[in-house]
Amino acid sequence: MRRGIVYMLIAAFAFSWMNLLAKYLTDFHPLQVVFFRAMGTFVFIFPYMLVKKVPIIGKNVLWLCLRGLLSFISLALFFLVIQRIPLGSAVALRYTAPIFSVVFAYFLLKEKVKLWQWIALLISVLGAFVMKGLDFRIDKLSFTLILGSSVLVGAVFTIIRYLGSREHYLTIINYFMVFSIVGSLFFIGNWRMPAGKEWFWVCSIGVLGLLGQVFLTRAFQLADTSTVAPIKYMELVYALLFGFLLFDESYTLWPIVGMCLVVFGMLLNIWIKQRSV
Repeated sequence: MRRGIVYMLIAAFAFSWMNLLAKYLTDFHPLQVVFFRAMGTFVFIFPYMLVKKVPIIGKNVLWLCLRGLLSFISLALFFLVIQRIPLGSAVALRYTAPIFSVVFAYFLLKEKVKLWQWIALLISVLGAFVMKGLDFRIDKLSFTLILGSSVLVGAVFTIIRYLGSREHYLTIINYFMVFSIVGSLFFIGNWRMPAGKEWFWVCSIGVLGLLGQVFLTRAFQLADTSTVAPIKYMELVYALLFGFLLFDESYTLWPIVGMCLVVFGMLLNIWIKQRSV
């Protein structure tokens, strides 16, 4: 379990930098940013899979395809919203996802969830709605889209947990990349070519996404969903710092209270889970 927690912490740090770049690349269509993120990962892992003879198709094709499709839609929604509202707010609202992942894992994977874990997760939900209600920079459309993204991420976490012992982790990741590349190409009419230093940033977003995806997938293979999924809330801390230092984003008291509730619920859930081991 410890390795799973450490891997998720590494994944959260890598994804935080990826989110920062997605916010920075606002001159690009969100689906083009999705393409950069997916292609930057695909060009590394696909040749490696061929050399190491890692299964490309896998045995659980239906679940793998569902994982790929849901991940693509979720990421597209997130990159769309991240260009509309403050970075910290977008990250905080999206990472209500572990709440949904625990719910899905409870009903679909029959993972045990204690009463106090449900209370902890409800605290995080409350925090999300405090943020929405009291941060007027978050419009209704963005709030709806980001919650939709969160539900899909929660479902993806659960699918990864289910596939963890059945498929190679690179096979699981590769489906996400393929679906994202193909799906984003439908919006190619809205793209433009990167110029100068932009090439470095668009390549970096793919590499960071690769690191985050590898460690995230391994984390779910090594520990229960209800233990490792909430650790992704660490991205909120990084997002607040990046938003403040690089995008001059500031927050009044109540949005910060909402974010603190989200994080508190996460930490409470992890503490309860560890005490039950």
